[in-house]
Amino acid sequence: MQHQSTSAPQALGACPLADIPGTTLPALVQVQAARWEAGAQGAQALEREVSAEVPVAMVFNGISHAVMMASPADLVEFGLGFAISEGIVDSPVDCRDVETQVHGAGTPDASCSVHMEISPRQFMRLKEQRRTLAGRTGCGVCGIDSIQALDLHPEQVGSPDWMALFGVAAINAAFTALSARQELNARTGSLHAAGWARPDGTLVHVLEDVGRHNALDKLLGRLAMRSELGMPGFVVMTSRTSYELVRKCARVGVPALATISAPTSLALQLADEAGMQLWGFCRPPSAVRYV
Repeated sequence: MQHQSTSAPQALGACPLADIPGTTLPALVQVQAARWEAGAQGAQALEREVSAEVPVAMVFNGISHAVMMASPADLVEFGLGFAISEGIVDSPVDCRDVETQVHGAGTPDASCSVHMEISPRQFMRLKEQRRTLAGRTGCGVCGIDSIQALDLHPEQVGSPDWMALFGVAAINAAFTALSARQELNARTGSLHAAGWARPDGTLVHVLEDVGRHNALDKLLGRLAMRSELGMPGFVVMTSRTSYELVRKCARVGVPALATISAPTSLALQLADEAGMQLWGFCRPPSAVRYV
């Protein structure tokens, strides 16, 4: 078993990302392929890179809580962002230690786990509300065993002063810059991206994953690690707007979410209840505001 660890509560509050080790599993895998064209004699042999997708277990105080199918990169951010966006912890300081482990490296059964030590108060709450999740790349409601278990009433976000001047110009600026920052997707064409932009549209952080909600969790985890949660800004994503993206953003107080595709009706309902701005079809020079 291979592992890396990072300890100390302050590490999750403000330490630089460079101080935090990453996973040893590669994010990209080399494969052989062939290009076929109509009318051509035979095929052209190719080498391609594809996105790695592996099970990632989220383990809190020794108890496995969720298994998500994800890209094996930025796993410390992923774990912390998941813990915050799912309401398992209320603040980064409640997560006291993080260790990432790699299992079966180099085999078809390769997997990762993120082990987090959380405060006794948060762990007690988790045990009371515990549910087992089984994540899939495109899922939205993973492992919920009853309708009553759904949490469809988000926190109120409110509208900070800077939102009075916020609009399509900032969204266009962020999306114009987003493509060039999707380094892994440029090589594979199969990853979502979640980005954090300042109110003027300056793109600051971009995180990628095979799952849209995973990418968002990684982004929120990076913001938390750099003490930037709650700072002025908004989220941009290369996906449709599903309800869980709105739910996660509302939980950490993000006032605006902009995506490249359309929202669902439930996403609109939650955004309206939370008081968030929701933008879709963000393809410069235009964007559609729904809420």
